[in-house]
Amino acid sequence: MDQQARSSRIGLEFAQEMKRQSQRERFVSWAPLAVLALLVLLFSLTAEGFFSLKNLQNVLNQVSIPLVMSMGMTFVILMGSTDLSAEGLGGFVGSVTALMVLNSKTTLDMGFLAVVIAMVASVLVSALSGLMHIKGKLPSFMVSYAVSNIMAGFAVLAYRGEPALIRDPFFTVLAQGDFLGIPYLTFIALGVFGVSYVLQTRTRFGSYVMAIGDNEAIARNIGINIDRTKLKVFLWLGVCIGLVGFMGAVRIGRGEVAIGSNVVFPAITAVVVGGTSLSGGKGGVVHSLLGAFIVTVINNALVLLGVSPYVQQAVQGIIIIVAVALSIQHGKSLIVK
Repeated sequence: MDQQARSSRIGLEFAQEMKRQSQRERFVSWAPLAVLALLVLLFSLTAEGFFSLKNLQNVLNQVSIPLVMSMGMTFVILMGSTDLSAEGLGGFVGSVTALMVLNSKTTLDMGFLAVVIAMVASVLVSALSGLMHIKGKLPSFMVSYAVSNIMAGFAVLAYRGEPALIRDPFFTVLAQGDFLGIPYLTFIALGVFGVSYVLQTRTRFGSYVMAIGDNEAIARNIGINIDRTKLKVFLWLGVCIGLVGFMGAVRIGRGEVAIGSNVVFPAITAVVVGGTSLSGGKGGVVHSLLGAFIVTVINNALVLLGVSPYVQQAVQGIIIIVAVALSIQHGKSLIVK
């Protein structure tokens, strides 16, 4: 009788714990949207011009590149890994693109074909980085950091210290133009989000990524091809990095290694602020979309408020620490893979 009572009590406690966990997950899921709404309300009252049409266009323009980068990074983080290659690889893609379109340094004028070639190069490099992690059993953040440095060196060699200025009018319009007030680059970013959403929620690939991040050993035991799924993640990351490099080049009108600077950690911050766990298996691209807007809105408002750039950097650092702390609290113990 005591054993039966003990078993019933354990079962009841387990059910209550599962209910509490479900409630926590629902809270975490809705929290980013609530935070974004509160920030918009706060800054509309405190930052002059925040709700002006021009500034809203600025926000959409500013969020475009971090949003694209965060879409690729989301899948990497969902499976419990980290990738730092975007800084060097993005700079390389932007530099090569600028050198192959109509520009100030070469006689080439390959138009959109240049973008395709640079994108293919980005995907191949990202795949190679992924294979070194997958087959070589090397930590992804170390491999990708090394790849970033290598590609940054290649970028500098490509333009030989003097950036190529983009003179193709099509790319100038793409960078500066808009449709119904929405910048063209934002449409690209939203398109990448749409594809990412379908990949995560409507394909086996998305389910496999979540399963690997939740528990790789169990995922392997139920028949998921771990290596193939991870390679696909790095291929998609390569697509996103390629787009980031291209978008960065057309935005500033030239190709240089600095294009890839300051894209990795804002993207990781957006992913984690949105509620995706650094441990993997929890979160998704919708969370990252909200996270990208949260980070961009904060940065935009700080500029409007006249906050020193150094203070802005400090705020970004605090956001990262808080986001990581919350990620570990609501997820599993953090293990870098």
